[in-house]
Amino acid sequence: MAGFERKYDNRKKPGFGEGNPSGDRRFQGGKAASGDRRGQRFDDKPRGARKFEGGPSYGDKPSFDRKPYGGRPQRPAPQERPAREERPPRPQRELSPRSVPFTEPPREAMLPPENIIVGRNPIREAIRSGRDLEHLLVAKGELTGSAREIVMMARENKIVVQTVDRARLDAIAPNHQGMIAVSSAFRYSEVEDMFRLAAERGEDPFFVILDGITDPQNLGAIIRSAECAGAHGVIVPERRAVGLTPSAVKASAGAVEYLPVARVGNLTRTLETLKARGLWIIAAEARGEAYDKMNLSGPIALVIGSEGEGVSRLVLENCDGCAALPMKGRINSLNASVAAGVLMYEVRRQRG
Repeated sequence: MAGFERKYDNRKKPGFGEGNPSGDRRFQGGKAASGDRRGQRFDDKPRGARKFEGGPSYGDKPSFDRKPYGGRPQRPAPQERPAREERPPRPQRELSPRSVPFTEPPREAMLPPENIIVGRNPIREAIRSGRDLEHLLVAKGELTGSAREIVMMARENKIVVQTVDRARLDAIAPNHQGMIAVSSAFRYSEVEDMFRLAAERGEDPFFVILDGITDPQNLGAIIRSAECAGAHGVIVPERRAVGLTPSAVKASAGAVEYLPVARVGNLTRTLETLKARGLWIIAAEARGEAYDKMNLSGPIALVIGSEGEGVSRLVLENCDGCAALPMKGRINSLNASVAAGVLMYEVRRQRG
């Protein structure tokens, strides 16, 4: 132990004190490890001291409130930016027609003023007088007061009621009071009027039934062809189909003045009624029998569907047969009014 103390005293490392308080392993076992370079490296400062100029000094006890070594350089104060000059207002320029966003107006906005009924009192009186109304547009929201009464009257008279956004009503008429009614351009008839017309002519009933025709031009053209082919009337459904709008009346070229047009609420029930009164129901269907090989004489009703979907499934199930038109070209369908015209004149030919 004397040799250990003698070796330790001869090293004279400042800051260590007596008895090796740092617990350096070099002094365990009685002597320092030979070739240990750490003894030479830390001769001037105690273990753990850093060699940075301006740093904290270690005395008999460490300092716990030291600052970052060497300190941070002071950042220069930012220079004040010159005030931005006021930008002059952008000059107004007129938008070209191509730059203006296109929003298609509602179909009712393009109707003549005499077919648009605005205001709750005029709509109420139009319903009471029995005027033919295509549909009633009601703004979304809670129906209170006279609005609820008018909607109940419309439904009792089998008028289609549609709930739409208020913006659509604003595009049609500004002072709409939450509802707008669209009247028909021509008065509808009843199915019984068609039977009466057939009896007056002494002919078997010949009707044309439209299922899902939404184009007013097609409706007008079919009415025109039906009147020329000797039909006794045209039947259209109330919903999901176009009615006697001004465009349809114009496309008919005056045929609505001579041919009854009836509107029914349930097309399937109407077909059952016609079948009970002796009519044969024939639908225009691409998968049916060739039209020129079918017997189309006698009391008959032709069903014409839309160009895209054709005759609906429920209506097709209540038909007695299907007539098809041969297609020799690359296009596999005809315009609804053209197909109806071909079939109607085949009925006319077989009748003599």
